Amino acid sequence: MGNVFGGGGKSLDLSNGGTEVFVDVLMLAVSELADDVWDYRFASLLTLQDQNVMGRGVVGFDLEDIAWGTTPSERARSKDFVLRATTLALSGHRWSELGYDPPFARDYLHQFKDMVDSFVSADDTDLVGGFPGPDERAMASCVQHRILSALPHWEGCFLCTRPSPS
Repeated sequence: MGNVFGGGGKSLDLSNGGTEVFVDVLMLAVSELADDVWDYRFASLLTLQDQNVMGRGVVGFDLEDIAWGTTPSERARSKDFVLRATTLALSGHRWSELGYDPPFARDYLHQFKDMVDSFVSADDTDLVGGFPGPDERAMASCVQHRILSALPHWEGCFLCTRPSPS
């Protein structure tokens, strides 16, 4: 099974392991940069990609399903946040905390960045579901790992919910 992240006619098809790597490195960067309600909503969307909680092979999202904003300036600001977070992730931000080497992460992030960069969002006033609402944003941060999470709904961040190696 695999997971698909798509948008603008492009897609990033990842194995379950590739998805975990992609979401992990992007979440570290998003947790660092988030400072607006929309940013925390995007962080919440990423927490929903945690396969250790949601199930393997059942995650992914399409850029068309994200509520980017109702005005051109809101949409530009939201897109800029995702691009800045992806660029920070590409720098290897906090990768040493993962406990593993993510050798393909840069390739995944480059593909995602190209997808977001070329994506043109529309007025999202008609969007229904998919993207977490303002009341569903990821405002809690795991005390141990300093990563935004879906607390108090889940036990902790993606590092907390990761199964222990056998």
